Amino acid sequence: MRVHQMWDTYPELKNDLSKVLQLIESNIRVRDKVVEKTIKDLIYSGGKLLRPAYSLLCSQIGPSKDKNRAIAVSAALETLHMATLIHDDVIDESPTRHNIPTIHAHNGNKFAIYAGDYLFCVCFTILSKHATSLSHLEFNARSMEKILSGELDQLNARYQSKVTVKNYLTRISGKTAQLFAVSCYSGAIESEASRPLAMNAWNMGHYIGMAFQIMDDILDYKGDSLTLGKPVMADIKQGHYNLPLIYAIQANPKELIPILDKKDALTNEDMQQISELISKYKGVEKAELLAKKYTEKAIKQLNKLPEGDYKNHLYAITNSLLKRKV
Repeated sequence: MRVHQMWDTYPELKNDLSKVLQLIESNIRVRDKVVEKTIKDLIYSGGKLLRPAYSLLCSQIGPSKDKNRAIAVSAALETLHMATLIHDDVIDESPTRHNIPTIHAHNGNKFAIYAGDYLFCVCFTILSKHATSLSHLEFNARSMEKILSGELDQLNARYQSKVTVKNYLTRISGKTAQLFAVSCYSGAIESEASRPLAMNAWNMGHYIGMAFQIMDDILDYKGDSLTLGKPVMADIKQGHYNLPLIYAIQANPKELIPILDKKDALTNEDMQQISELISKYKGVEKAELLAKKYTEKAIKQLNKLPEGDYKNHLYAITNSLLKRKV
């Protein structure tokens, strides 16, 4: 699979996303051909390419319309995203992604860590060739630091049953929302949009990322392993307590915390009981309501952007994320 079928409705954007993947591939040059092939296979493994898509669309906000530069910035962002996913899979010991064995599951942790590190290098190689200024490079470096801090926060929060909604939102703000915000902002900046418009794009991306991660967590309960491309309720098994579970804990900690205290020794019966308690205390419904609020905030920022076809696409894609099944 080269570009996800969700982009069939947007043929021009789909073509640009194909060029994003081609540019990433052209920058993968490793002496070890096994490593090189593994990384290239990852590029075409079926990811949705949401972050580069938002960057490409936001590159139409300002007066400068340099398609090649917009594609390059989008490629750098997607490379950064892929690098964090590889490392994330190692930490979480995830066996699959998109129904495909993860790099570490197939080749081992050392191999996967090297592949992720290499992609970080590729990200900045692409940026250094195409970014408009050193300040843009510095901005993206700071953003990467925040993303990695979010990953570290998630690692430190494993099996913490006293986690609050505020803790959770802080964590996903760095882990997920930061890269969506950077994607939208980078596209706007590269198009020479004004500072206020670029910040509208940043805020829009942040809210989209928040809603996206909450919906991703909800799908951990509502989907099936074949559709999701990973085991159902995998987050809980790995000690990552997401929003539906947190709402249920808040409703009745005495019922849930003793079960969660078993940590990685949870049985299938325990998992079933947790699922029933989340349903009983409407954890999913409460999380869906918060995701909707973040989406509405994103649309409010979107409405402040200049008119154009890109804006209609942003509106349609953003709303569709709230209704997605995978």
